[in-house]
Amino acid sequence: MKPIQVGLLGIGTVGSGTFAVLKRNQEEIRRRAGRGIEITMVADLNVERAREIVGEGAQVVADARAVIANPDIDIVIELIGGYGIAKALVLEAIAAGKHVVTANKALLAVHGTEIFAAAREKGVMVAFEAAVAGGIPIIKALREGLTANQVQWLAGIINGTTNFILSEMRDKGLDFDVVLKEAQRLGYAEADPTFDIEGVDAAHKATLMSALAFGIPVQFDKAHVEGITKLSAVDIRYAEQLGYRIKLLGIAKRRTDVGGIELRVHPTLVPSKRLIANVEGAMNAVMVQGDAVGTTLYYGKGAGSEPTASAVIADLVDITRLHTADPDHRVPHLAFQPDELHATPILPIDAVRTAFYLRLRVADQKGVLAAITRILAEADISIDALLQRESAEGENQTDVIILTHETVEGEMRAALAKMQSLPTVLAPIVSLRKEELA
Repeated sequence: MKPIQVGLLGIGTVGSGTFAVLKRNQEEIRRRAGRGIEITMVADLNVERAREIVGEGAQVVADARAVIANPDIDIVIELIGGYGIAKALVLEAIAAGKHVVTANKALLAVHGTEIFAAAREKGVMVAFEAAVAGGIPIIKALREGLTANQVQWLAGIINGTTNFILSEMRDKGLDFDVVLKEAQRLGYAEADPTFDIEGVDAAHKATLMSALAFGIPVQFDKAHVEGITKLSAVDIRYAEQLGYRIKLLGIAKRRTDVGGIELRVHPTLVPSKRLIANVEGAMNAVMVQGDAVGTTLYYGKGAGSEPTASAVIADLVDITRLHTADPDHRVPHLAFQPDELHATPILPIDAVRTAFYLRLRVADQKGVLAAITRILAEADISIDALLQRESAEGENQTDVIILTHETVEGEMRAALAKMQSLPTVLAPIVSLRKEELA
């Protein structure tokens, strides 16, 4: 049978890994797919570098549209990234009747509804396993492996840069700015790390997973996003003393009590005994809670040339198996049938229900703790644990650390405003969310 012909747009880190793995494992892949899969055309602005990578194995061009226009190309892999030209090229490939494989989480999180609708209209597939958590097959798990379940929540460490920074802050007791510079020197962080450290990259991925988990459209604009730039080493240390670790988590949670979905990315205290709390360095992990299966955990490399290539090629194999199938009998892009997606609202952050870690710098005098606990009691916020440090010699102020039970975020914010106004509270209160993930 004639091999499937693939056009590759962009042969950077992931593109070169995809070409290398597909060539190295071609016989194993053919046995799984039922026919050969070959990258026969590559588009990259750096034509000379691209030719060095592919040798005589594929035609190299500078114009991506030449790949799309080639009638022999069955599948287009988009590895350019971003929202601009990548969106235009993906839509043009779909319009030309080509299946698309992409690792572009930003594109799909923002424009996925339009792209999936266009693909459905043309009867082609858009596969995106590599867009979330690199080599971890979490998209496959949500789309197919957990089909029998009503997913209740998911929580993931889905950005390796921030996880590396937090691991280093905990291990070495250093503040964020110091560790960020080290991460950049080692190549774990980009020269402009904004999307990573501000939580945007994780929010793109959480948005896609929330759509797959709950059968809702992609709604990145409604996600609550916080990064790690304001985290202090002292809070990581206090969390550790209380039996918790701080991770940047992407969280999506079904709220049957209010008929909505929580979609949020932020630093989170997690019990140190949880497996996900022990995911260190640049590794990724996603926990999914289903009503039938219970809790499952998916762990592995969330980035890198060949780990991400593994996911890209898995998508190529899926499309190769299914491209002649009736489009109505393929696995839907977002797991649920397109006309069965629900308009379940994404809840505003004030409606989120979670527990909290609070650190208050207070005057070391009588009545301070009573005033703070009274405000929490009046807001019906119960205390789970409390840690009061002795003031250092010669100082008349100290830290009070409070862990609360679950409460509604809006009520906590109102209570925080009252506590902040106390004359004995001497600095801005640090507030972090806490999840038991059980």
